[in-house]
Amino acid sequence: MRQVETTIHNLIRSGMVLNAARSPYHGFIYVAFQERATFISHGNTARRAKEHGDVALARICGAIAADEKRHELAYTRIVGKLFEIDPDGAVRALAYMMRRRIVMPASLMTDGHDSHLFAHYGAVAHQASIYTASDYRGILEHLIKQWGVEKLVAAGLSDEGRRARDYVCALPQKIRRLEEKAHERSRQKAQPTTSIPFSWIFDRPVNITMA
Repeated sequence: MRQVETTIHNLIRSGMVLNAARSPYHGFIYVAFQERATFISHGNTARRAKEHGDVALARICGAIAADEKRHELAYTRIVGKLFEIDPDGAVRALAYMMRRRIVMPASLMTDGHDSHLFAHYGAVAHQASIYTASDYRGILEHLIKQWGVEKLVAAGLSDEGRRARDYVCALPQKIRRLEEKAHERSRQKAQPTTSIPFSWIFDRPVNITMA
């Protein structure tokens, strides 16, 4: 736990990179996406913990997932209202965020030993099916549906707004194709693994495959 606490304090000091413009539109879109991502990852962690017999950890992660779900619903509704009032501004903000990708708040975390801790943690999460590229795509598909992006009428959008709508609506399929190509590459050729020690678990090495 000491190394976990060290990582948390380092993250508080390092701050976050949201890749967002300084506007409520971009900020609310970011947290709507991010809260759903953390709902999914904590929920999956709870299920894996339960499978391995750690009932206490499963209960903790399940409670966090439920809390993240409430946050997600609130922010999704706020952005939904932005799409009602200003569809052009909202869809342009959404396209802006997706072009820069949604990066999780802990991307700058470090335990003081591993300068690539977030990337290594992300690789473990992907291998364990805690949070994957498919989840990222699924979140985008969900939000497109929730906010009615595909149904936005061209007459109510600027030229930039129409391009933004078309870009966002085509993005899930592009991500799916990238997933399929990556899967095919891994099927045809075994990917090399790297043994990485994690201070959180007393420097126990974990074999990971970096994308």
